[in-house]
Amino acid sequence: MLRKLYDWTISLAEHPRALWALAFVAFVESSVFPIPPDILMIPMIIAAPSRAFLVAGVAMVSSVAGGLAGYYIGWGLFESVGRPVLEFYGKQDAFTTFAERYNEYGAWAVLVAGVTPFPYKVITILSGSTGLNLAVFVISSILARGLRFFVLAALLWKFGPPIRDFIEKRLGLMFSLLMALLIGGFAAVRYL
Repeated sequence: MLRKLYDWTISLAEHPRALWALAFVAFVESSVFPIPPDILMIPMIIAAPSRAFLVAGVAMVSSVAGGLAGYYIGWGLFESVGRPVLEFYGKQDAFTTFAERYNEYGAWAVLVAGVTPFPYKVITILSGSTGLNLAVFVISSILARGLRFFVLAALLWKFGPPIRDFIEKRLGLMFSLLMALLIGGFAAVRYL
């Protein structure tokens, strides 16, 4: 079954509308959706290495646009939308204390969340709810998401065929590692 799912993902990555699917996933991941766009990016770049930087660009632009949606949720819809999302990630109790100091270090928070497995959506909503300067938020988001997606694209572009062979030979192991990272990221958010 895992092999069929992998083959389906690779075929989706080669589909003419794959960039649109990536744009959608990157957008919603930045404000509410728990699955990172890397899940689509990796097979898209492996399937078509010559489009690696186009794929990274689409992911970055869509992710930053989604980050602005998250910022708006925090700024304008915090009580009705933002608070339930923060409660889902277990961050409602720490919010008050965090918000008091957040704007002082907000640019660093956006940079760290934009590059690491820490859910970027939590930071986008916090940035809006605490009133982090919008220009600081956008610039930090572009730098962080650009770094994350373009470094991944460059590595896959440079080392794509060996990585594809490695993944295909060790599909079960790779899937297990990816799930462990995903679950670990959510656990880190809940307990940090």
